[in-house]
Amino acid sequence: MIYVHVPFCRSFCSYCGFYSELCAGREEMMDAYAAALCREAAARAAEHSEAVVAAGESIDTLYIGGGTPSVLIVERLRALGLCSPAPLEFTLEVNPDDILHRGEDYLRGLRELGVNRISMGVQSFDDARLRLMNRRHGADDAVRAFRMLREAGFGNISIDLIYGTGEICGEPSRPGQWEASLDRALELRPEHISAYQLSLEPDSILEKLYADGRFRPADDEVCVREWELLCRRLDEAGYMHYEISNFALPGYEAVHNSAYWRHSPYLGLGPAAHSLSLGRDGVWKRSWNPADLQAYIDNWGPDACPKAAECELLSEEQLRMESIMLGLRTSKGVEAALLGREALERGLAEGNLICEGGRVRIAPSRLFVSDSIIASLV
Repeated sequence: MIYVHVPFCRSFCSYCGFYSELCAGREEMMDAYAAALCREAAARAAEHSEAVVAAGESIDTLYIGGGTPSVLIVERLRALGLCSPAPLEFTLEVNPDDILHRGEDYLRGLRELGVNRISMGVQSFDDARLRLMNRRHGADDAVRAFRMLREAGFGNISIDLIYGTGEICGEPSRPGQWEASLDRALELRPEHISAYQLSLEPDSILEKLYADGRFRPADDEVCVREWELLCRRLDEAGYMHYEISNFALPGYEAVHNSAYWRHSPYLGLGPAAHSLSLGRDGVWKRSWNPADLQAYIDNWGPDACPKAAECELLSEEQLRMESIMLGLRTSKGVEAALLGREALERGLAEGNLICEGGRVRIAPSRLFVSDSIIASLV
């Protein structure tokens, strides 16, 4: 189970707090990054294989987030045995403008590379909302890009949507824009939909606009209303609400992300990427690379002596709490034994939890406030 972070973007979305760098005019840096990533993969392959054996769970997925993979990187990962020639799930994150700009040859190349799942950042089918988020595409562009993916033979497409978007002060609000976005999404009928509430991330453009009084977040009532509409419409359309923010047609749940929520070991490559591993001694370890491209390249340069990634060892209590926090995000929930008796009885009495067959999950009507419910349990 491999995650690769490609930290290059053509522009920054206003809500984004993830680490990334502008790619314009930085071809040499991108080449240096690819070479460093291949060296990191080679150095850490044995560690990951050991963790998979220790955990007794081998999940053959490759997820490339944030940018376009090079053939060199993918072939190197395969040569090291980190992923098979035909992974069960090979996901690539794209934006609609990537598809439209690069065209059919690009999509054909992705298919030949083995990509079998696309995650496309649509975010909205309302042009005013897209401008607020500083997206590079329009609503019609997203539709055209989706249809190009279908015509290229991709049968497993996920799209991202954002609700509770608020407004730039001075821009008139558009009642019904969220419902209209859902209508257009359902017309396309992607196999998977991820939907997130807009949040003010540290150091994002929106946070600065908010501090200057130029952005007004959506009211709680608006967010709840849009969330309830989302859940109702997707349920009526046959989508399973299998994780707080994720909906899938039957059989199309994300294999890679589902493994995260089960606490399976994974290897994260690239700047700012995180990993989770299990050693022979039975101790779980979380490690992460610095969120700095130059530091990452310097650390994995051809003449460098790589420093170990920062890490923390997880105690039994940390593992228990994380298992609760991750598992309760999903429709499968967690084993009741993970929860203390008092916390379980309180959650059931308050109507926050449902217990069936020895497993506990958050009641569907309470998922919107799941963070506070989980916090009370751990």
